[in-house]
Amino acid sequence: MRTTLEICCGNWESVCAAVQGGADRIELCAALPLGGITPTIGLLKQVKETFPTLPTHVLIRPREGDFVYTPEEIRAMLTDIHLCRQAGADGIVSGALLPSGEIDVPATRLLIEAAQACSFTFHRAFDHTNDLPVALETLINLGCTRLLTSGGASTAWQGMEKLSQLVKQAAGRLIVMAGAGISPTNARTIVKETGVTEIHASCTVKQRSSNDQAPSLGKADEGTIWVTQAQRVKELKNAIIDI
Repeated sequence: MRTTLEICCGNWESVCAAVQGGADRIELCAALPLGGITPTIGLLKQVKETFPTLPTHVLIRPREGDFVYTPEEIRAMLTDIHLCRQAGADGIVSGALLPSGEIDVPATRLLIEAAQACSFTFHRAFDHTNDLPVALETLINLGCTRLLTSGGASTAWQGMEKLSQLVKQAAGRLIVMAGAGISPTNARTIVKETGVTEIHASCTVKQRSSNDQAPSLGKADEGTIWVTQAQRVKELKNAIIDI
């Protein structure tokens, strides 16, 4: 079975590099060093106008930090989903948790319903849950299309055993996509050992901004940009192409 390669893109340059490198799909976001937050509608429109056939999934995450959201944050996320659908998004990537470490079922149901015909991927908030098998069944019952996970570990390589178990448990009822620390050197093993049919990576390098003498604009501002490299995408694609 062909392995799908999704590249996470945090800016326009990264989108172009992902296309050049042969990505099958992109996840569009912003602020990758913060784990990703919702990108601008302007960037999404530019992507869909320039690459109309490129499957584009959009991260809906209103802020950095945990995945326990207030009713007001959920309302903002629902609005973002509506606007992204109007702008041509092919899929929505989101999710919400309870303080107890369980899936926030009512909130996630609202997010899935707002996505309508778009596919819905529950993101790595899953790896913060307190019982992965139970959380997986919850997502399947909610009707999620896909789950992005590292198997509850820091990287997919470290979580391979759990990833394999999740793939077997899902049994085709939901797509399990492996993500976190996937590279051309380990991708083939991860796919073969776990049985995942999709992988997620950013293939980024740290790039200095045009003015590295400028003052910091915030606590997390290092004056750098994380940019996807087309060659890294191509190498990752080649690593999994004949599995």
